[in-house]
Amino acid sequence: MRDKNGKTQVITLALVTAMCLLGDSMLYVALPLYWREAGLDALWEVGVLLSVNRLVRVPLGPFIGKWYERAGGRSGLTIAVLLAFVTTASYGLQGFWLWLLMRCLWGAAWTFLRLGAYSLIVSVSDEGNRGHFMGLYNGLYRLGSLGGMLAGPLLVAWLGLRTTSFLLAGVSLVAFVLVYVFIPSSFTRRSGDASPAAVRPSLRWTGSVALTMASGMFVAMCYQGMLASTLSRLIDLRQPFTVIGGMVVGSAVVAGVVQGARWVWEPWAAPWFGRWSDRCGRRRMLVGAVLAAAVLFGLTAAPLPFALWLGVLMGIQLTGTVLTTVMDTLAADEASRQANGASLLTCYSVVTDLGAAAGPLLAFWADGWFGLNGLYAGTAGFLLAMAAAWSGRAGQAHAARDNKVLD
Repeated sequence: MRDKNGKTQVITLALVTAMCLLGDSMLYVALPLYWREAGLDALWEVGVLLSVNRLVRVPLGPFIGKWYERAGGRSGLTIAVLLAFVTTASYGLQGFWLWLLMRCLWGAAWTFLRLGAYSLIVSVSDEGNRGHFMGLYNGLYRLGSLGGMLAGPLLVAWLGLRTTSFLLAGVSLVAFVLVYVFIPSSFTRRSGDASPAAVRPSLRWTGSVALTMASGMFVAMCYQGMLASTLSRLIDLRQPFTVIGGMVVGSAVVAGVVQGARWVWEPWAAPWFGRWSDRCGRRRMLVGAVLAAAVLFGLTAAPLPFALWLGVLMGIQLTGTVLTTVMDTLAADEASRQANGASLLTCYSVVTDLGAAAGPLLAFWADGWFGLNGLYAGTAGFLLAMAAAWSGRAGQAHAARDNKVLD
């Protein structure tokens, strides 16, 4: 019964997150085209508005983590939904400084949603189903990204930016009902594995915790930062135009298809990979996915036929689904063993945000010095080092716990 109720809560929170994401995801396609309708004066303002929400998440993470430690779960999610409603509705207004403030508030809303989801999953799961629950959440909330990027621009072209923003804000109001009906008032709990005498308020740093943090940061840097920011350029350098069904298609369209494919398969693939990690062990699955990613990143420089080369890019995206799901679950595993799991989840959220923010900067710096082939080859080398680290002593600690659960 606990497993069934926990799964319902995780699905509910994933749908809440998806509803809140609609407006943000719509902007990534619509704002570069309709920026004058938003009252902006230059395209550089679009770049600032689409990135500032990521930057503010880094300093806000510790404060929001403290909120969850002291105030519980439902209140934080209520704040997140309220901020999502206000910010999405504000996209119908005009003015750079107003938009800048609203994008900062959206960064806070996303941090509330993300830390709330991590805390809920830790509280309703154990090591036998945590991977499935984490994959279920990561997969389902991507429906909001997919819906916002597909339906949002169509609605803007038909109704205008203001009406579309108000409409999507109205959808987010449904999330209030879901939060109050299905989400308990408090779901942040201390570790069930620690005895009362062992409870300490501070985060215990062990080798496995440090390895989890470093790996989570590197995965976010590679996939959310480096790959997302350089994929279109990589395809353009390889083949600026291609003919599909008699139509000439540019590299930007091909990059959009490769990026969007991940959001299409994640609602079913992420839960499946998560359940698989529950059954076969997370460390084993992580090392296999990292080795596969290293090979695929290395193959991007190989002289392959273009269709096969696109298959390599799709494979990289698939390893991104696996690695994100498994890394998030490993962080949740570590949090469940801590006296104060919320502190670890906050730290993990901050380091992954840092990785995602640093990825584009490091990518374009490396591109200038070594070229994209050198960048992707270097990434493959670091992935091999990550696989070796997880095969070492700290990774063996995870393996021992995996085997204990599987037995």
